[in-house]
Amino acid sequence: MKLPIHMLLRDVVVIVATLALWQWSRELDAVHSALAIPVAILAGASAAVAGFLLHEWGHLLGALIAGSAVEFPSTIRSIFLFKFGEGNDRRQYLWMSAGGFAASIVVIAVMAVTLSFNAVADWIALALVAAGVLATFILELPPAWRVLRGAPVEPDLVKLPQ
Repeated sequence: MKLPIHMLLRDVVVIVATLALWQWSRELDAVHSALAIPVAILAGASAAVAGFLLHEWGHLLGALIAGSAVEFPSTIRSIFLFKFGEGNDRRQYLWMSAGGFAASIVVIAVMAVTLSFNAVADWIALALVAAGVLATFILELPPAWRVLRGAPVEPDLVKLPQ
């Protein structure tokens, strides 16, 4: 299976831009610039986007480890990294689900040890990532739990752009 290099490049650019915004935000904070708050908001929001992308890559890694059939988008405009194939079994579904959960845990752990929480960007990132984790628990955990307890694999509702 060939990895979606175009999606990998897109996401690397987003993560590098996030790190650059983060650094700029810290520099603006240090000199009490008028741009400090707008850049902090942008840096915090981009950190949440980067966290979402890493969560999606975790899902993909779990799917690939389990040998799942996946479909990749043809364009970088897709917010989704892949579509989970309809013919995948319960084990593959659970691996795919667990990959996203594991990636989210890693993102939270990295944030916990790297954020200083004396900058506005840190608090914005924490709030938005916490909201994303809450959304994951609400949207992704119940179906995974049902499948873990024996329910059939739920259909993937992702629609990839053509």
